[in-house]
Amino acid sequence: MGRRRKYPLISLVLLTFILGLTLLSLWILFPKDYFRLPEATKLRDKEWDYMLHSLSYLSIEDVQQNYEKEKLLKDGHNENQRPEEDFIHCQMETCFNFNRCRDNFKVYVYSVESAVPTSPTYEKILNVITSSPYYTKDPGQACLFVLSIDTLDRDELSRDFVRNVPSRLQKAPFWNNGENHIIFNLYAGTWPLYNETELGFKVGKAILAKASMSVEHFRPNFDISLPLFHGTHVEKGEDLGLGVSNEFPSYKQHLISFKGKRYVYGIGSETRNSVYHLHNKKDVIMVTTCKHGKNWKEMKDDRCDTDNAEYEKYDYETLLLNSTFCLVPRGRRVGSFRFLEALKAGCIPVLVANGWILPFSEVIDWKAATIMGDERTLLQTLDVVRSISNLEIFTLRQQTQVIWNQYLASMEKIIYTTFEIIRDRVERHTWRDKNLWNSVPGALSFDLDYADDIKRFPFHHDGDVGLLPNFTAVIYVESGINGLKSSTLGSYSNSLLFRQVRNAAKSQYISKILIIWDSLRPIPKVWPDVKVPLTIKRSSSKSVSQRFVTSDEIETDAVKFLSIT
Repeated sequence: MGRRRKYPLISLVLLTFILGLTLLSLWILFPKDYFRLPEATKLRDKEWDYMLHSLSYLSIEDVQQNYEKEKLLKDGHNENQRPEEDFIHCQMETCFNFNRCRDNFKVYVYSVESAVPTSPTYEKILNVITSSPYYTKDPGQACLFVLSIDTLDRDELSRDFVRNVPSRLQKAPFWNNGENHIIFNLYAGTWPLYNETELGFKVGKAILAKASMSVEHFRPNFDISLPLFHGTHVEKGEDLGLGVSNEFPSYKQHLISFKGKRYVYGIGSETRNSVYHLHNKKDVIMVTTCKHGKNWKEMKDDRCDTDNAEYEKYDYETLLLNSTFCLVPRGRRVGSFRFLEALKAGCIPVLVANGWILPFSEVIDWKAATIMGDERTLLQTLDVVRSISNLEIFTLRQQTQVIWNQYLASMEKIIYTTFEIIRDRVERHTWRDKNLWNSVPGALSFDLDYADDIKRFPFHHDGDVGLLPNFTAVIYVESGINGLKSSTLGSYSNSLLFRQVRNAAKSQYISKILIIWDSLRPIPKVWPDVKVPLTIKRSSSKSVSQRFVTSDEIETDAVKFLSIT
């Protein structure tokens, strides 16, 4: 019996010996990191050591990020050479150089390269900027930089797609990883996914002013969401909204409508393929067509022919003007041209595009002008709009016109709004409240260049300070909603404007005549021959407050204001 008891003990020793040899062999054959847990679940020893010496209120993510930055600096990496991933969380405080904007808010545009193609739409944008009060030819004075490279359309299948953008950016003398640059974009990605992050180049620290931005890729307090607009959008001036009726209650022929493309397959197809369920041919009109694209006949489904026939029965413009609400579902991208079209027509947009960062939402209160829907509950949309009272409808429609006329009625207004949002971030002492942005006359009508020299306030002059002699005649020329009357500017030689110029010049105390031109009509090329300097300046905003604008052209303390309407 004694001998039998030794066998289990010997077996245990042999088993332990064999297991030890096995572990030793594995340790020799494989690297040590093979036996470690992934870094996502187990921090390195140095990271643990760093955490022990960190402040207690830092999160593990913060500690890891700080450790990596410290490691990069120890390895000789420059902060300005960070990987692109570090810029996905850019904010004004981390990726923008405020020192460039201390003296004034000016915008520099790179010289256009003749060999690089530019789309007509981007040419209009550059023209708006270079003819604006923001523009400067001196890059040393610039707060913002705008590329001459056309970045509007980054769909590789588009004829406006500009190639070799990364190499061109490296040649830009002030690029510096995009710091203080603003990049305009309307289309990103291509078929079939239309990925909004596929621009074909790295944005870096540049502010991205982009249409169809989703919440997943939007950098709050840094990027700016633009409206998607056509190349035929008015360049300058105003294309006033059509919802001018103030009838209450206002009864339209249709409660809600939609007419547009539907996609048989691919991204954006789910919502538009379902709207036909709401169509009742009476107060709810929802018509779609799959008759678009080169291969639509090969890809069409059983409903295409029926849908196409119903689609042809309705005129799009008529539907916009005769509908209380307009459905605005997402397209291939989350944004849609229909959004601006509905606003202009005074048709209250019902948004069905989950995750869309609405244009200029940093300053515009879209809840006061739109109805926020949900793609997942599309079939409940009718219940929502039918429950809205006449008073709410009236208020919503009025606000669509306020927002359209003030910020969206032209490319000029869209660009100016973009710049003014950035200006509010930079010049925080003149920051404009959201109530001001969302009421009449709007933020663009306020001149932020105020006089900061006591000598410019005559009522503060004392006996020791003499007033500057003579006066400046400021003549403000504007056009009404229906345009200027022919008796005003029709025949320039005998017009009221020219008579005012001649009469003002007769005064023995006048020093200069300043014309503020706020008319859609062209500025006359020939003016009356007067004895004093005559200067013409185009108005920077549509507002009667232009009469109070401070200008370097005015060199006298006294000003005589005249208005031609």
